[in-house]
Amino acid sequence: MFGEVARLLAGHESLQVTLDTIVSLAVEHLDHCEFAGMSIVEGRKITSPSSTNDVPRIVDAIQTEVDEGPCLDAIKEHEVFQTGDLASEDRWPRFATRAHEETGICSILSIRLFVEEDTLGALNLYSSACDAFDDTDVAFATVFAAHAAVAMAATRREENLERKVETRDLIGQAKGILMARSGIDEDEAFDLLRRASQRQNVKLVAVADDIVHPHGANPAPSKPAAEAPAGPGAAR
Repeated sequence: MFGEVARLLAGHESLQVTLDTIVSLAVEHLDHCEFAGMSIVEGRKITSPSSTNDVPRIVDAIQTEVDEGPCLDAIKEHEVFQTGDLASEDRWPRFATRAHEETGICSILSIRLFVEEDTLGALNLYSSACDAFDDTDVAFATVFAAHAAVAMAATRREENLERKVETRDLIGQAKGILMARSGIDEDEAFDLLRRASQRQNVKLVAVADDIVHPHGANPAPSKPAAEAPAGPGAAR
């Protein structure tokens, strides 16, 4: 089963597809799991980017609102948290009764997703049955979460590399335009971009994008070329 999971999680082109695959596989392969959702840490904010239906999103929204719950504890304390009777759960008094009443969920199993020391979020499994998840379910879900975390980290690395390549290409195009427009060399063109970025307090890639796509839907504050010198060497 885990071999199949690993194969299905490998090679996805986007993080969203990877997350959607993880929650679908959790429901398909983990006994007693009726619904599944991902909670992701982004700075100090917790988002719910993927779930098999509305139940995980509702549960996450309540946890975020009251600032307590098994998912938050799994992320903050780096552990596995579960409950088999949400209606009478006293560890999260502001969360438990309300979540049970609004979703009908009785059992929750939340497992931290991590790679090395970086917390990524939590995988949350839900059931409307009381005491749905036993020790075997916890063991299987923990291994499943490890596969999920590795797949997420790999996808993020690939996306970051793609963004870096795109950024480098965009800056290269902007430098070429400035060199052709103003008769300056590559170093002078980059310095012009850098100074425009500092002056306008925007990222250098945004300045470059405004030069390459001056009529785009979201043009950056512009015109670094206004500083361009009349001839070679004058930008120094």
